[in-house]
Formats: sequence, C-alpha cells, structure tokens
Amino acid sequence: MSRYPLFDRTTIELRELNERQNLVCLTDLPRPGSELPAFTHPDLPALAEAIVAARHAGRPVMLMMGAHVIKQGMSRFLIDLVDRGLVTHIATNGAGVIHDFELARIGGTSEDVAHYIKAGDFGMWRQTGDLNKIVREAQRRGEGVGEAVGRFIEEARYPNRDLSLCAAGFRRGVPVTSHVSIGADIIHAHPNCDGAAWGAASYTDFLIFTQAVSQLEGGVFLNVGSAVTGPEVYLKALSMARNAARHRGEQICRFTTAVFDLVELPANYRDGHPPKSHPQYYYRPWKTILIRTVADGGQSYYVQGDHRETLPALHGAVVELAEKPARRKAG
Repeated sequence: MSRYPLFDRTTIELRELNERQNLVCLTDLPRPGSELPAFTHPDLPALAEAIVAARHAGRPVMLMMGAHVIKQGMSRFLIDLVDRGLVTHIATNGAGVIHDFELARIGGTSEDVAHYIKAGDFGMWRQTGDLNKIVREAQRRGEGVGEAVGRFIEEARYPNRDLSLCAAGFRRGVPVTSHVSIGADIIHAHPNCDGAAWGAASYTDFLIFTQAVSQLEGGVFLNVGSAVTGPEVYLKALSMARNAARHRGEQICRFTTAVFDLVELPANYRDGHPPKSHPQYYYRPWKTILIRTVADGGQSYYVQGDHRETLPALHGAVVELAEKPARRKAG
C-alpha cells in the first residue's frame, strides 16, 4: 500500500444519466448526402486517391481521432467508410469511447462542464459508469476496450447502436482501439473504476494498433483532431513496427499521412518544423505526422478546417472515387 493518503471514492454520489442536459443529441448528427457547408481543399483529391489505391492494394487505412469528432456529429460519415471497407482501423482516446457509448445508449452525449463542475457533478453519471464493468470483462477476455464496448452495445441492442463506431467495428471485424490516459476521463472518478483493468485493456488496444501500423507500407494514416494522444501513440507504434521490420529485412516508409485540424500551418509546412524556441514546435501533428515519420519516402497532407466541413468533404471525395469503377461497369 502507498504511504500516502488516497481519496475515498465511496464518498462520491452518482446521478442518473437521464437527468443530464446533453449538448449533443441525435438531431445534431448529419447523414452522408445531407445538405452541408461546401468545403474544398486542393489536396483532397490526391488524398482520396491514396486512400482508394491503398484499399485496392489491400493496404490499411487507419484513422486516429480526438473525441470532438464524435461531439461534432461525424459518426455516421466514419461508420459509412467502415461499412464500405474504406477505413480499416479507428483509434481514439478514452473520451471518444465514452461519447460513442452514450450516443448508442441514450441518443445524447456531452455535458455542460461549466454548469456541472460547480457542485462536483461533472462526469458523475451512473449509467456511463457501466463502461467500468465492460472494461473489467475486457480484461478477463483479453480484449481491448473498443472491441469489448462494441460487443456490449451490440449484444445489449442499444436503441441507437447504428451511431456507434465501436459497434460498427465489432459488426465488421474492424478494430476500434481506445488509447486511455488514466485520470483523464469521467469514468475514472467512479467508485467502480478498476485502473488495472483499464491499463490492461487499453494496452491490448495499443498492441492491436501497433500490429495495424506494422502493415502500413503502402497504406494511409489519418490523424483527425488529436493534438497529443494520436501523434504520440502513432510514433511509438511506428518505432516498434519498424524495429521488427528491420530484423525481417523489410521497411515501413512508403505510406501517406494526413492531419485534419484547426491549427494554421504555413504553406510550406512539409519543408520542416519551426525551432524549439517557437510555440508551434510543440504541435506534435506537424513535426511527427507530417514530417518526421514520412521523411524516407512517404507523403503527407494537411487539411485545415472545422471537422463538420472537412470530414464530409473527405467522405464524399473518397466514396465518389471508390464508386467510379462500379459506375463505369453499370454504364
């Protein structure tokens, strides 16, 4: 036992999830094909070409994302890409799985932090804490977080499971991995949280993710709205994969990366990152994903904009290109 005092979690009072006012609900999630703000970017056609070419060649297309992608209503677009076989791996942080789970269960997610933190009610929702039970079962089964959550949502037949990336991945056999920082997510505050179970299940997800990265030669890695977790997990996984590949006399260097984010980068971002004295040196997606890891033969793209505009535009470009052969045959 630690010689330092621990916080007594048994003193925490949980509230019912149906009491919460959600900031995101079903009506906030647009569907592919719906009227959306127009967005164009000169690199989207080339990126779509790389994605479709990778899938035609049987190579992976991996998408790492921050939780705001779900909060901004983009789940249906990503699920459609999974269903079409155009994305072969979804990765996110712990919050991404929480939003995914809540949407599937009650059709709403995201709370007013400024309101609920005043009385210490932020995150204290009993039903969301069921994720802690699911993760203990994941540890017992030797599964990752994403697989276990997807299995549970499907087997429980949650009313909005069609909105769940975890459930879509489970149905299609596509890995959805969750890369958790202990203490960063609301369910870590619950009395039923088992830190060892979360560590084991999330580490299983990391090894699943690393195995996918080991196949990345000729593939595509997309980082959408993740400034720290995505780049850092990808960097370690790629180093592990390259280390193992070297011993086999192989390389993992010719693949495509892309970052989708709000940060403004210079037009010549591929030429190098700023010095350590500049704040943007510490913007990991730039130096890690767009420069360092593709320096030996890869290609990178940066798409700046709101996810509600950029992801539907990417979805449209990829789907249109993927459907062209079918249209030619039909003609």
